[in-house]
Amino acid sequence: MTAALLVELLTEELPPKALRSLSGAFAETLARALRNDGFAPADAAVAAFATPRRLAVLIERVASRAPDTPQTMLGPAVSAGLDQNGAPTPALLGFARKQGVAVGELVRVQGAKGEQFAHRTVVAGGILDDALGRQVADALRKLPAPKIMRWGAGEAEFVRPAHGLVILHGERVVPGEVLGLESGRTTRGHRFLAAGEIAIRRAEDYERDLEDKGRVIASFERRRARIEALLREHAGGASVAADGALVDEVTALVEWPAVYDGHFAKAFLEVPQECLMLTMRQNQKYFPLIDGQGRLLNRFLLVSNMETPQPHHIIRGNERVLRARLADAKFFYDQDRRQRLEDRVPRLASVVYHHKLGSQLARVERLERLAGAIALKLGAEAGLAGRAARLAKADLLTGMVGEFPELQGVMGMHYARHDGEPEAVARAIEAHYRPRFAGDALPDDAIGDAVALADKLDTLAGIWGIGLQPTGDKDPFALRRAALGLLRILVEHVRPLDCVALLALARGGYGATRLAGDTVERLHDFILDRLRSYLREREFAPDEIEAVVGQRPNRMDLVLPRLEAVRAFRRLPEAESLAAANKRIRNILTKSPPPSGDRFDDRLLRESAERSLHEASEKVEAIARGHRERGEYAAALIALAALKDPVDAFFDKVLVNAPQAELRNNRLLLLMRLDGAMNEVADISKLAPA
Repeated sequence: MTAALLVELLTEELPPKALRSLSGAFAETLARALRNDGFAPADAAVAAFATPRRLAVLIERVASRAPDTPQTMLGPAVSAGLDQNGAPTPALLGFARKQGVAVGELVRVQGAKGEQFAHRTVVAGGILDDALGRQVADALRKLPAPKIMRWGAGEAEFVRPAHGLVILHGERVVPGEVLGLESGRTTRGHRFLAAGEIAIRRAEDYERDLEDKGRVIASFERRRARIEALLREHAGGASVAADGALVDEVTALVEWPAVYDGHFAKAFLEVPQECLMLTMRQNQKYFPLIDGQGRLLNRFLLVSNMETPQPHHIIRGNERVLRARLADAKFFYDQDRRQRLEDRVPRLASVVYHHKLGSQLARVERLERLAGAIALKLGAEAGLAGRAARLAKADLLTGMVGEFPELQGVMGMHYARHDGEPEAVARAIEAHYRPRFAGDALPDDAIGDAVALADKLDTLAGIWGIGLQPTGDKDPFALRRAALGLLRILVEHVRPLDCVALLALARGGYGATRLAGDTVERLHDFILDRLRSYLREREFAPDEIEAVVGQRPNRMDLVLPRLEAVRAFRRLPEAESLAAANKRIRNILTKSPPPSGDRFDDRLLRESAERSLHEASEKVEAIARGHRERGEYAAALIALAALKDPVDAFFDKVLVNAPQAELRNNRLLLLMRLDGAMNEVADISKLAPA
């Protein structure tokens, strides 16, 4: 018999940030176990359910008994199983005895050893009732739970205490014990809106019964969609300041969502809206509302687990809690503005950046010099960049950032404006942390870029230089993020800066002996590895990436134009042949002794094919050089197409390793010049088939 299988575990409130992943992992692991043991077909539909107090899964077409499985056990080869008289040897007798059958019941099959004796049998399929309890327990044990706990006097362990277990196969309760709980068909609905326990008659009725009788929307996705729809409905013409993580978290906190409107005093809008929105979203899980001009309204939306026609007490209670939070934020804001950012800077001397690298004040002084130097290279005003760098860390000593560390930089911008600092300085203070995460915006101007680059370069040089490089998935100082941010600014803002020179400048800020001597070289390697990852995400092919990045570029702003040129080149009909020829040239140069001297002599060109190649390469090199100097990298590579026929003819008709030393030397010099000309933009040998 096949029927739908329902497994539900009732618990105390599960961790909201982990609920979605716990639910998906539970459903996937249990379904996989059932498929592997033959109880469910590979295409059986699987539905996962998750609410604050339950994990459940419904799997269709689960069999009560797995199908029997034919099994063939191979024994000795026929030549080893029978002696010269055709009688069974001890090896064959031992095999038959092990299988529990007579020699006459064995069959002959073709195996890896030729013709072999074998025993064929049928293994009876497993019984669902016998296997399911173990499978459910295994699936729960393998969940990516943040923490495990025990409860009561038993030995059961789970992420939260468990209080109920439902296991239904169709209409039948599958007997079993998991986490000390006996299986049944009774579940519970909403803590306040449902009356009593709910008996599930059939597994397929689970979701409908919970909704109709228990006022619980069991599906995480349906509950989430309902919350989003209610938020849009209540927002009216305003925009909801929501992100996916907050919607997920709120979905994990309610079983029957209702959305209500709340308000707060307009006086709180004097506080920067980033502070108010962070307070509402992070502390209270509320959804701020934004008007058409991007300004925060004194309205918010709250998601409640109680649907009632008289929500007055719910709304007022939440407004009262929020008022206290906003009052704290306003107090910090008012207190912080009593002291200028500039006056806070000397106190950074008492804040340790790293015990091997000194204080935050020492860091600020390095950033000030470095940002000014970078600004000069970008043609921006060094004084403004230096000023922004000097004030960039001062907000770490403010009450607001102490309460909300996520606002560092943002509060520095607002306090700088209050202090009368130039707008470019204020914006750069906020922007110097960008990009904070994948996909985040970059700084808006050259001064912001200069300070952001200085911050990332100083972090990379200092932390790497004292031996704290990332290892495996551990990167406590976020050096990978710093390297990616550095690359994004240089590449996406097309900043014509030498990355190695910037690293050397940053390392020099620490003095001659404080950092490892190979810091710059190893950091360059590290940044190139991050560049490869960044370019893969932009969907460049691995061989295209290696053709450019394998040349260890210093100018990151030229990487994308060169990659686009490589793409244009490889579309040429001559591209594959030229790439293969270039690879062949590399192999010849690698395996041959280095040519003596560097003076190529065209008088030693004896064969017409080598003279043709020399003339063609000189002409192409001049054309390509002109394109490169104008930044026309695609045209420079496309110009190489003219070399296809001369290169092919050269390899067909000319012996490079000629017996005469001077001819051999001259031909190697010709290939060296050709190799250099062909790889100025990118190493096209990387495009050759393996």
